[in-house]
Amino acid sequence: MDLKSGYPYWAVKNGLMHAFPPLQADLRCDVAIIGGGITGALIADELARHGHDVALIEQRDVGWGSSSASTALLQYEIDTHMVDLAKRYGEKDAALAYVKCAEAIELLQDRARDIRDVDFAWMDSLYYASRRRHAGVLREEFELRLRHGFQVELLEHKEVQARYGIDAAVALLSRQAARIDPYRMACRLLARLQKRGSHIFDRTKIERIQATSRSVALQTSEGHVIRASHLVLAAGYASQQWLRRKVAQNRSSYAFITDPIEDTALGPLKRTMVWESARPYLYMRSTGDGRLLVGGEDDSVDMPARRDARVDSKAAKLAKKVARLFPDVPFEPAFAWAGTFAETDDGLPFFGPHAQHGSRVHFAMAYGGNGITYSMLGAGLLRALIEKRQHPLAELFSFRRLDR
Repeated sequence: MDLKSGYPYWAVKNGLMHAFPPLQADLRCDVAIIGGGITGALIADELARHGHDVALIEQRDVGWGSSSASTALLQYEIDTHMVDLAKRYGEKDAALAYVKCAEAIELLQDRARDIRDVDFAWMDSLYYASRRRHAGVLREEFELRLRHGFQVELLEHKEVQARYGIDAAVALLSRQAARIDPYRMACRLLARLQKRGSHIFDRTKIERIQATSRSVALQTSEGHVIRASHLVLAAGYASQQWLRRKVAQNRSSYAFITDPIEDTALGPLKRTMVWESARPYLYMRSTGDGRLLVGGEDDSVDMPARRDARVDSKAAKLAKKVARLFPDVPFEPAFAWAGTFAETDDGLPFFGPHAQHGSRVHFAMAYGGNGITYSMLGAGLLRALIEKRQHPLAELFSFRRLDR
């Protein structure tokens, strides 16, 4: 699947960081992972650091799929409001999902600090009512988050205008958000895993998967076989090919990044990511070298050629929106791109086995606007399932919720 188009900034900035060998012989391991993006890398790291013999297989160069196109806003805030999740699954589960996402950012900080040089930094998150009719929803959301201990403020119109220059009735200001370079993070994690003895292969395509009650066998296009006790399918938005029932809708999102902007000109955008209540939403955040990364204009296009043709016009629309919102911020788009993402009906991911494949094949579908946060949570969840331990999110993030 062609997951991106244009010039994703992380690929331009970092280049091809590390080349791994293709698989050239049969192999045995505890856990095989298909997918060498940020999701697969975090899962492999979690399993390997707890003693599992891991083999990760990627059909292209590692990190070169949707991870290189991700805008990498690390948030506990899910695309679906907590109040809406509470109506659907109950307040306890809704709060649990949000609380665990906040904890995941701290886990990502630990990983980033451990491997270093991946542009991790804590940020504030400003979620503003871009439609006046959304003000009541944000007030209700604020009360529920406050009740569950989140560091969040409700800013009224005058304060939003004074502090951020945005003409919005209300906004939620959260203190628990961060940024990262997802491509660099994935590559550095996998390079360290290889150095420590894990098996990392790229440019290796899996043609066939055979699962039994005791093991899983993977056959490559070159005829080599990997035998594992468990398999994790972390191939991003391509993972749905292994399911007869579609569980998410693929969409396209568009982004651009500017040349570096002086801190004084960036103002509060230097340390505050901004996103709106309209759907699809405009969002933006800074990078460590002072650039402004802007995304949005999502659509239902799922054909690479049509998506490619829209990159320039979508970037121009995004630039106009930013210019209207922050007329005093001088910026010039330097690179623009588009990427495929998937969204579920409720905004939650899927982690774990599916009845179609048995208990030894686990899916890692970190779908939604905060996929990296979900990936960090999913790493621990999948390790618990493989080790036959309980995990608080196992039911909520399972395919079983589709039948609720």
